[in-house]
Amino acid sequence: MNVITKGKITDVQELKNIAKKIRISVLHMLTQANSGHTGGSLSAADVAVAIYFSKMKFNPHDPKWKDRDRFILSKGHAAPLLYAIMAEAGYFPMETLDNLRKIESPLQGHPCCKSIPGIEVSTGSLGQGLSVANGMALGLRLDNNPARVYCIMGDGEIQEGQIWEAAMTSAHYKIDNLCAVVDSNELQIDGPVEEVMGIQPIHDKWEAFGWHAISIDGHDMEEILKALDEAENIKGKPTVIIANTTKGKGVSFFEDKVEYHGVAPSLEEFDKAVKEINNG
Repeated sequence: MNVITKGKITDVQELKNIAKKIRISVLHMLTQANSGHTGGSLSAADVAVAIYFSKMKFNPHDPKWKDRDRFILSKGHAAPLLYAIMAEAGYFPMETLDNLRKIESPLQGHPCCKSIPGIEVSTGSLGQGLSVANGMALGLRLDNNPARVYCIMGDGEIQEGQIWEAAMTSAHYKIDNLCAVVDSNELQIDGPVEEVMGIQPIHDKWEAFGWHAISIDGHDMEEILKALDEAENIKGKPTVIIANTTKGKGVSFFEDKVEYHGVAPSLEEFDKAVKEINNG
């Protein structure tokens, strides 16, 4: 069985290069579709690449392999990021990425587990991913399966009350085979997170809910890998990585621009962005 195992890629520069490729694939999809979410797909790219290509074990030829690690993109609007990673990992041909958001395409605006083998759960209704992650992690524990569950949430998303109910559940049941990530880019569709509904201090809140919390630069690959290693070694409680990121990271004219939360690049912007990413 062609299994991609934990620790397959440990070279930091190689992971950075994959992240560049993923960012270009994301922008290509969005430009082709002239629709979708740019900012949050780019901000979470480095963390998602590290999880998939350095830590997770999976088999794209057997997506339901029982010993696989599970990944949940709770912030489902960043679906282009997940699709780009899955294509790079071999779940489906790269040319499928040309069909984002087209009628009858499996690559819809939010991930659908009925359309694409390898997507663990359909997401898009914000706030639900961590609850599902809890259930998966508890199920693995009941089966004595050492696989782990990873769940990426947005910082605007954690304004949802269900996130904190799930957070209490994770701590109560000591779900230590779960690693959550908050993509903290400080912007959501309606503006700065702190103006829409303040969530700080995030780190202290997660710790108060009984989690092991790690705050990092979400674009520093070495810090990301170190945090993922630390999370794997924490026993008796769940771990959350608060990844401090930049909306639209990798393209200067998208960075920290709230208007690019849900706006696709133009053809001119795409060409300029690819040059900037390749030269970065």
